[in-house]
Amino acid sequence: MDRFRMIFQYFQSNSESVMNGICGLLALASVKMYTCFDFSCPCLPRYNMAYGLGIMFVPPIALFLCGLILNRQSLVMLEEWRRPQGRRKKDLAVIRYMCSSILQRAMVAPVVWIVVTLLDGKCLICAFSGSVDPEKFVGFANASPTQVQQLLAKVPCKDDELMRNNTSRKAVSRYLRCWSQALGWSILLILIVAAFLARWLRPCFNQAALLQARHWSNYIDIEQKIFEETCCEHSRLFAHKCILHFFKSMREEIKLHSFSLPREREEAEGEEDLLRGITDQDQMNKLLKMWYYEKPPLNV
Repeated sequence: MDRFRMIFQYFQSNSESVMNGICGLLALASVKMYTCFDFSCPCLPRYNMAYGLGIMFVPPIALFLCGLILNRQSLVMLEEWRRPQGRRKKDLAVIRYMCSSILQRAMVAPVVWIVVTLLDGKCLICAFSGSVDPEKFVGFANASPTQVQQLLAKVPCKDDELMRNNTSRKAVSRYLRCWSQALGWSILLILIVAAFLARWLRPCFNQAALLQARHWSNYIDIEQKIFEETCCEHSRLFAHKCILHFFKSMREEIKLHSFSLPREREEAEGEEDLLRGITDQDQMNKLLKMWYYEKPPLNV
C-alpha cells in the first residue's frame, strides 16, 4: 500500500513531463476504449440521436474529469484561488497560468475521443440518420412519411430485415460518414494549426511574465507538498510522544507484568530528541489556522 501511495504521489507531482505522459496515456486509453466498445445503435427514431450523441460526448466528459483528478495542480489552483488574502497577496496571473495548463492537459484525451468517433462515423450516422432529407435518395420515394422515418432510423442497422434489400441504406450511410470524417479532419486540422500558432507566436509575447507565472505556480505546488510532508512528520512524532506518555503513566502495571523498562537516562535522551516545537493540540490547530488564513509573505 505504501508503494502504491508513493507511485500515486509521484504521478501527481508537478513535473510537466510526468503530466504530459499521463495525458498521453489517457489519450491512448480513450482510443483503446473506443476500439473495444461494442457500438450498438438502437435504430429507433426517438433514441438514435440520444444514443449517438451520448457515446460521442459523455465519455469525453468522464475523461476530462479524470484529467482534472490526476493533475495535482487542479487542487492547488483551487486552494490558491479560494484562500483568504492574509499577509500574502494572490497573483491572478499565476492562477490563470495554472488554470490554462490544467485545462490544456485535461482536454487532450476528450479531444482524441471526439476526433476518433468522427473519423469512424458510426456515432454521427446513428445520431443523424433520421435527419437526412429523404428526397435526395430514390429508395424512399414510394414510402409514407412515417415509414421514411422508420427506414432512416434503421440505416445504422445493416442486418435489419427492412434494410437488407434497400438500395439507399448504403448511400445514406456513406453520405453521413463523409460528413463525419470531414468534420473530424477539420477539427484535427484546426487543433494542429492552433498548436502551431501558439508554439511559434509565444515568443512574441511577454516572456518575463510567462517565466514569473511558471516559477510561482511551481513554487505554490512545492510549498504545499513540503508543508504536508512536514505536518505528516510532526503527526508521527506527536503520536509517538503520546504513546510514550501513555506507557509512562502505565509504569506500575508494566512492572507488575514483568516487562523490561528502559533506563531513565536513555528514556530522557530519547524523549528529548523525540519531538521539538509544538506539543499541544490547541497550539497545532492554531498554527494550521494561521497557515491557512495568514500565509507568511514571500520575504525571508
